[in-house]
Amino acid sequence: MINVFLDDMRPCPPGFVAARSAEDCLLLLSECEVGLLSLDFELGYGLPNGLSVVQGIIVSGKYPREIYVHSSSLMGRAEMVHALRAAAPGNVVVHDGPVPTLVLEAVAAGQSDA
Repeated sequence: MINVFLDDMRPCPPGFVAARSAEDCLLLLSECEVGLLSLDFELGYGLPNGLSVVQGIIVSGKYPREIYVHSSSLMGRAEMVHALRAAAPGNVVVHDGPVPTLVLEAVAAGQSDA
């Protein structure tokens, strides 16, 4: 099981696999079992954004166990969180905000069950 961090600019935290585009993220989600997924909205001018990833997850039905939406775009983050919470199965946890420091530290130390 892997953890995925989607962001075109921010450094990828230890214990996560970086996805720098919506396409990269969707490929990882389709080919791997993902425990934690952290999503950004803005991924570059004119490029598919984080909402494209959310729509891909919903269409495929392949959800990670836990999803964080860390985007600083308030409107984009709200859209993503709303869509995920409306469609995700009950066992999927959707967080409106970044991965907390304690969780990041546990993942980096290999102590997460993701």
